[in-house]
Amino acid sequence: MVAASRARQHMNLVLEPDGPLDVHATLARYRLWGEDPSNRLGEGVFRRVLRLGARLVPYEVRWSGGVDDARLTVRLPGARATRVGEAVAAEVRRVFGLDFDLAGFYRLAKGDPVLAALIEPLYGLRPTLAARPLEMLVHAIAAQQVNLPFAFVCRARLVRRYGTPVAIGGQTAWAFPAPATLAAARVRDLRRMQFSTRKAEYIRDLARAVRAGALDLEALATAPDAVVIERLTALRGLGRWTADWFLARCLGRGAVCPAGDLAVRKAFARHWGRGRTPSEAAIRRRAAAWGPHQNLAIHYLLAGMRLAAPATGGGT
Repeated sequence: MVAASRARQHMNLVLEPDGPLDVHATLARYRLWGEDPSNRLGEGVFRRVLRLGARLVPYEVRWSGGVDDARLTVRLPGARATRVGEAVAAEVRRVFGLDFDLAGFYRLAKGDPVLAALIEPLYGLRPTLAARPLEMLVHAIAAQQVNLPFAFVCRARLVRRYGTPVAIGGQTAWAFPAPATLAAARVRDLRRMQFSTRKAEYIRDLARAVRAGALDLEALATAPDAVVIERLTALRGLGRWTADWFLARCLGRGAVCPAGDLAVRKAFARHWGRGRTPSEAAIRRRAAAWGPHQNLAIHYLLAGMRLAAPATGGGT
């Protein structure tokens, strides 16, 4: 549910999730592995800048109520057109994972002993989706073969160097860099941020493909999974691991299992491996039993692994 109002030349939107929402747990990724300048999480407030064409639209989200009656209030400074409010509302729904069928997943999970044990301690947890496709892919490249805290450090440096700082609510949030800006980035400058030479080239070449129209990221939103995988893996530096996470954490596809992810493999080894790490094929077969709730099941399995000890690598 979305309601909109205007007060003192500000637009306010109210979103009420369908089902439970634990905001603190859902947004934990923005503080768990380090700073994210483009997604600023403070005490009781989330700040971000939407890049809408050539416009930069800062906004902040506050929340109230409990897990079962959470209410999100979105504030957009300045008078805003209705279409801007709609674009911001859509982005907020993605960031807070509001479109996931949590109730349906819980019904499924109750019949699976492993997942059933995770419902109570993780009740209301939702995957947060990447606000923009390019943002997701750059992060995925940064996270390849390194632990997530280090990936976040490199990504933060990139955002501060090439993004656009915007003041909002007494704080600063950085709009994620535009494709044209990253396309013009020099490899040696990215190397100074501790990206490897190959990762620097992957990021630059990805941005150039997007800028030139060779990769239409917006069109992937409605493309079949197989087409998304084919188009992404055709680019140097983007393999099946990246494509699977893009399907899961950018497009929010339900029947997706990133079976090649190290943390996912560890989770399956712990619960179903019988002392061994299952193959990717075996993991995909096991996950297929969860049907359209595979994405949520994987998210809960990874979060469950962190209940005992913080994760340092793998996953999203």
